[in-house]
Amino acid sequence: MSSTVEPSRRHFIEIYVVSLVLLGTILFLFFFNNLDKLLYEPLMTPEEWCASQPCVEVQFLSYTFIIVQPTSTVLVYGLGFLTVGVGLFFLKQNKGQISIQWWGISMLFWGLGALFAGTSYQIFSYELKCSGREYCLWTSWWEISYLLLTVGALNAIMMAQSYSCASGRFRRLLQFYSLINSGIYLIIVVIGTLIPIRFLISFELLVLFLFPITLFFFLLNTVRYLKEKNPMDLRLLITSLSLGIIILLYYTYYLLGITEILWEQGIWFSENDVLHITLIIWILYIGKIVPTYVEDQRNGDID
Repeated sequence: MSSTVEPSRRHFIEIYVVSLVLLGTILFLFFFNNLDKLLYEPLMTPEEWCASQPCVEVQFLSYTFIIVQPTSTVLVYGLGFLTVGVGLFFLKQNKGQISIQWWGISMLFWGLGALFAGTSYQIFSYELKCSGREYCLWTSWWEISYLLLTVGALNAIMMAQSYSCASGRFRRLLQFYSLINSGIYLIIVVIGTLIPIRFLISFELLVLFLFPITLFFFLLNTVRYLKEKNPMDLRLLITSLSLGIIILLYYTYYLLGITEILWEQGIWFSENDVLHITLIIWILYIGKIVPTYVEDQRNGDID
């Protein structure tokens, strides 16, 4: 890489403030939320919860609890720990590139989000949503945290792209969009959690916030590669294109109802398993190409 200049203190402060606001909001919502008012629709009893997916009763010391989707849990936790590890590696081996730092923050957020999601959607979903209740809850604080961390992760990639693929006013515009997009989504989720409003904390709204960012990455790197034939842009183009394919595979599997068909045969392999396996491959690809090809664009102000 062409530059070995250490990132300035201002960029460490940017990362610190963004992380502090996001994690502070997550902590606030742990203590102040009204998620207990949102029941699963249609209403589902704890018995029906375990009839719809694999449940295993576990005894540990004097405690007995139920874990859900154990094989799926292995996959999503594997994805989470792998992604956190990639993020820490990027932060340590950033080669003085601010863009790689932001990729590291993104991977940390993404990995933590996967761990939070696996805790609530898979392994402890029964304990968090159904145990001791007549009807199961629709969501939990863990899933709200996953939503916030995932949007934070994509916007951190936007910050990374602003340093590696833009300069001047265009760079500042991308950074402004990243911060505004994160801020608006954070406010929406806080409102949806406190009132509560189901759509404001739904996966569907999450996709609406993430789709324009993913599409923009694809268009930005496509245009740059066609113009400059830059190996970095080609790899980043593949990254955004493959993420779109992964999401398409997830929805195709879901809409075809393959999970239910296999479960009737006693085989649990859900759309989430498809998502997590393909994302593991995606993260491994990112872990390979980012340190090798990504570098800050130096024809614009970095400091």
